[in-house]
Amino acid sequence: MDKRIREWLQDILDQAHEIRDFTAGIVFETYQADHKTQAAVERKFEIIGEALNRIRAANEELLEDIRDSRSIISFRNILAHGYDSIEERIVWGIIESDLHNLITDVEKLLG
Repeated sequence: MDKRIREWLQDILDQAHEIRDFTAGIVFETYQADHKTQAAVERKFEIIGEALNRIRAANEELLEDIRDSRSIISFRNILAHGYDSIEERIVWGIIESDLHNLITDVEKLLG
């Protein structure tokens, strides 16, 4: 695997772990009231989406091994460009239902 792709995958994994750490032990209402955590989580998702976008440009086939990679890239674009329309409930749902899959898929690729 190309060194750059490996670095981007590691960035994705690091950011996903930080999101998990930032939100560990809290419930949605706590997340909703904590604007610093929201900002940090959204920034981490932007980085993840950008790293996936770079991987797509370098080796699009690799994205087939990362569930929902195209949706994550789209989500990054919404965070970056549609910041005024972000719903905390959607971000929280992604954390609860999709973050684990992303971590699992990237760990598998990094072997």
